[in-house]
This record gives sequence, structure tokens and C-alpha cells, in this order.
Amino acid sequence: MGEGATARGVQRSAPGSRATRLELFYDLIFVFAFLNVTTVTAGNPTARGLAQCLVVLALLWWCWTGFAVLGNLVRTDQGIVPLVGFATMAAAFVLALSLPKAFVDRPGGLPGPLVFAVGYFLVRVSETSIFIWAGRRNRDLRRRWRLFALPPLLATALIVVAALLPQRLFDGSAEGAARLVLWLAALAVEYGAGLTLRGTGWTVLSAGHWAERHGQIVLIVLGEAIIALGLAPGGSAVLLLTWPVLIAAVLGVAVAAALWWAYFDTLALGMEQTLHRTRDPAARASLARDAYTYLHLPVIAGVILFALGLKGLIHEGADVGTPSWGVPLPSFDLLALYGGVALYLLALIVLGRKMLAAPRWPTIGGILLLLVLVPVAGSLPEMFALAMLAVATWLAVGAQTIVDVRRRREVREVALAEQLAVEEDQTRWRGHHL
Repeated sequence: MGEGATARGVQRSAPGSRATRLELFYDLIFVFAFLNVTTVTAGNPTARGLAQCLVVLALLWWCWTGFAVLGNLVRTDQGIVPLVGFATMAAAFVLALSLPKAFVDRPGGLPGPLVFAVGYFLVRVSETSIFIWAGRRNRDLRRRWRLFALPPLLATALIVVAALLPQRLFDGSAEGAARLVLWLAALAVEYGAGLTLRGTGWTVLSAGHWAERHGQIVLIVLGEAIIALGLAPGGSAVLLLTWPVLIAAVLGVAVAAALWWAYFDTLALGMEQTLHRTRDPAARASLARDAYTYLHLPVIAGVILFALGLKGLIHEGADVGTPSWGVPLPSFDLLALYGGVALYLLALIVLGRKMLAAPRWPTIGGILLLLVLVPVAGSLPEMFALAMLAVATWLAVGAQTIVDVRRRREVREVALAEQLAVEEDQTRWRGHHL
């Protein structure tokens, strides 16, 4: 937005801004939402259930990234924005609560598909409204405000039509397929608009904030995988302690730690530095959109799928009738477990190529190894399948770290120097003013 974009009650952000506590508070809703997506999909382990999971996840991601855009443009903890944030959180929580009934309206209570549509509409409208309000002094933005408002309206309309489909028009599973098609159309509207709209005036004011916010959401979904390890079947907080459960917990944490290392040790730091070095506003906005808004979605989806596989594994391990090392995992759980990690690593390969211009051959080898191990793991007890996954993931991540040793040292030295400089400046300011 232009220099005159700050409106009454809204304070413009700055190039050095970081994430606020309100944004972290907002993310708590998504802890519950992601957990609900995993739980609902675990109850419907079919191809259609998986497709519905990914569509819902993509819509949730679009809601989250809208608030990330706002946090980069305006100070979310100043003026009227916190009030808008609280209202958005309430709508997002309604959205998360309605997830189990988003596709199929079960007897009792309010109609789930309509409640989901209303929640989605309120989240997107609140985000769009504050964006338009903040930039209302920008002449180009005023002329294009309808372009901002149209995608959420059209997407919501498609979800509402899906919710209101008359059952008499379809037989059996055709109704669910028709609803899924309409949801995919809503998804295409939102993501297509992000690619095609030009002249929005949006740029990344703070590369540090943008990278930090996306790093935080990756941490949240990794935490969701840990939560999946700690919950008993059915979502109970009481997990029956058995040796398979304890072994699965250790191995699951080992895989999650490898996924953390693959993203945060070097890649996340290098991507942020690349975004800082991209000075042209249009080029920076395009890079931020492609690498973070779009390419981070498969990163999130990969961890969610991994958590989904873990949930199925824990279900078996917590059963006292299960043999010591478990039984072979069902195909759905096995593919979710291995496929989730493979998707996560594949997304990191694309990010490394785009942001650091670096091919990640060891990670490519790790994905191929996972694909080879899937049929082997399918014939083994579940503990051995999880152990093989942990070993293969760490082999890929460890080999990548060794190959990247020079780049890793350079990236981390720059990141440490920046951190020390910021801490020194903060200490100096506090010494003068506090």
C-alpha cells in the first residue's frame, strides 16, 4: 500500500516489525482446527475422506494466510485491529467446531455445512474489510476494492450451494462427490485470485515478520503431530501405557525432530535472508506469495498427513490385545505416515531450489528411499514400520546437512550476527529509555 495508506484506528507496520502476541493468540485457534481435521479424517479413512481433509486444510490455510498478510501490513496489536482480530478468532473457532459436519450434515444440532460456510465467510470478510479500510486512502486500491471482495463472496457462495444441495438430485455417494466438486471450485476461486489479481499495492513490509509467521505455523503443525502421539483413541487425554505406545512416542518424536531440523536448521534462515535481499517491492511480493503462501501449504499438509498416520498407529498400540510389536498398519495409515513425510521433504526441495537456488540431492534420495520402503513397511509390524521411517528420515536430513555444510555455516553466521546486532540495539535503547 502507498505512503498514505494508514487509516484512522489502523497503524501501519514497519520493515523491522516482528510477530505480535495477538497473532500468536490467533494461531491457537488453528491448533484446534488442525487437530480437528486430523481427527475427522481418521474417522473416515478413505480416498474421499482424504480429499475432503486436504480441501478443508487448504481453506483453513487461506484463512490463516489472510491474517498473516494483515499482520505484515498493519500493527495487529494497535488501534481497532485487536477488536477485529478477536472477532476473526471467534469466527475461526466456529469454523473449526463445524469441521466434523462440514461435508455431511448429521442429525441433531445446526446444519454443519451452513455453519462452516458462515464461519468461513466471516473470517474472510473481516480480513478483507480491514485490508480495504487500511488502504482506503490509496486511490488505486479504492478503484479495485471490488476485486478484493469478490473472491471470498464467490467462494462462500459455492460452499453454501454445496451445503444446500437437494439430496433427491443425487443417489448414494454422488451427493458427496458433487459437494466436493463445489468445494474444489471455491478453492480454485481463492487461490486463483491470489495468482491473477494485479495492482493490489501489497508488498512485504517486513521480511522478518513474514518468515517468522510462517515458521510459527510450521511449529504449530509439528506440535499437532506430537499431540496426536499423546491422545488416546477417540480423543481422550488418558492414553493406556503399553510398551508399543512408549516406543511409538519415542520414534514419533524422532521423526518430528528430523522434520524440524530439515526446515529450521538452515532452510528457514536462508529463505528469510533471500527475502530480505529482494529489494524490488513487486519481486518481493511475488516471492513471498509463491514460496510462503503457496509452497508452504504442502509443508503443512505433509505434517498433517504424518500426524494422521501416527493417530492410526497409536490406536493399534493402545489396544492391549495388540502383539508386542504391533500389527501391520492398514494401507491408509501407512501411506499417510510415509506419504506425509515424503510430501514435506518434497516441498522443502522445491523451496530450497526457489529460494536458495540449491538442489537438494540427498533429500531427493531420501524420498526415493521412502517410496522403496513403503511395500516393505506394509508387511512388517507397525513399530518396525515407524522405526524404518525414523531412520530413513534422519538419514536424508543428516546427509543433506553434511552436503550443505558450507552453505549452512554461512547462513547461520549471518543469522547469528543479525540476532546479536538486534539484541545490542535493543539493549542500548532500553538503557536510554527504560
